[in-house]
Amino acid sequence: MRFSIDEIVNNSDAEIIFNRDLDGVFDISTDTRKIHKGDIYLPLRGENFDGHNFIDKAIENGALGYFTQDKRKINKNANFVLYSKNTLITYLQLANYIRNKVNPKVVAVTGSCGKTTVKEMLASVLSTEYNVHKSILNHNNEIGLCETMFNMPLDTEVLVIEMGMRNLGEIQMLSKYARHDIGVITNVGSAHVERLGSLKNIAIAKCEIASFLNDNALLVAHDNKLIRDNLNFAGDVRYLSIKNTNSFKIDKNLSVFDYNNETFELKLEGEHNIENALLTIEVAKYLGLKTENIKKGLYNFIPIEKRWEITKIDGITLINDSYNANPESMKAVLKTFLSVYKESNNILVLGDMLELGKDEIKYHRELGEFLENYSNLKLVTVGKLAKHIGKNTNLNSVHFNSNEDCANYLAQNINDGDVLLFKASRSMKFEEIISYIGKKI
Repeated sequence: MRFSIDEIVNNSDAEIIFNRDLDGVFDISTDTRKIHKGDIYLPLRGENFDGHNFIDKAIENGALGYFTQDKRKINKNANFVLYSKNTLITYLQLANYIRNKVNPKVVAVTGSCGKTTVKEMLASVLSTEYNVHKSILNHNNEIGLCETMFNMPLDTEVLVIEMGMRNLGEIQMLSKYARHDIGVITNVGSAHVERLGSLKNIAIAKCEIASFLNDNALLVAHDNKLIRDNLNFAGDVRYLSIKNTNSFKIDKNLSVFDYNNETFELKLEGEHNIENALLTIEVAKYLGLKTENIKKGLYNFIPIEKRWEITKIDGITLINDSYNANPESMKAVLKTFLSVYKESNNILVLGDMLELGKDEIKYHRELGEFLENYSNLKLVTVGKLAKHIGKNTNLNSVHFNSNEDCANYLAQNINDGDVLLFKASRSMKFEEIISYIGKKI
């Protein structure tokens, strides 16, 4: 979206401190590598970078003006300079201005796991009747929120945004500027417990999504005691879980469930995905979608890369769910996999779950105890934490310290009919293992 200087000054805390020429309308860019001639450069500061160091480069690359948090930083080759106490807040204020100008219905999604899946599922369903714009991939922090709104088409009717957090207060900040009409909490789990210290604090952080909801808004959430105990919202709250279905059946590449006297289908497995669908259905109903379009959108939903991504090579099935991992998502995916692929030669390739704090070893050991309830599987682990999954258990397991060693072993030891599930935190880069296997078999 292009702004006049008047729009910027009237809708943010920015003020003009240098002026040769203010005429025109301008795009705003935060990246000097993507600056176009005529843009305004908005430098951001982070833990390990400061965009103010690249102001001169932005002007060289064609920016006509720029924002700055330093009134002494004046490049007189610019047409104008705008001062802001905090450029990130200015960015958020202008994003909020766009949100209000386009005025879509805004749906915000958070949760310890499943939020990207629900965001994509909502987009699939809601786009059957509305022009939908959504956060791309997992762009779920303040900068991602701004980028999403700045790229929003003017004809957007529903905006679906994902909200992530690493500390208390972050979702409250996102909510302040998103001003969403509907909030969704997929669940509360132990992801980020290292930073927040307890599951209760994680629940408090997730429940911040209700901070700026109007009392006539909607909030749908997984039926979780931590959410119930920490949510402060007087409006319409709907708690949902698999218990709300009348019946359900899960098979390979298909989940069928009955809910409110209607039958819905997903082309993927798992009770957790049925629960994701229930949250989606309630949002869609609230926005007035026809039941047949909700069914269509759910059935046509395709998970993003590394979320239950199935590849078949010469009779071997590879299931990549290594987009992320924490104890709750691990158990949900493993439960689904081991119940659906009962007759197969199952190989679990599991890696480290990160950011679990002082109890990280305990969480990995508990996963091994969970797996001891199942038979007909082989366990392959990778990483310094994952070794504790198979340690001190009766599981048929082998451990590797690197993806390369694991990939070499698998390429030499998997056979026709084997089904392999890959699950780990994203930074483990399990796609490297899958890529190597694909080249070797």
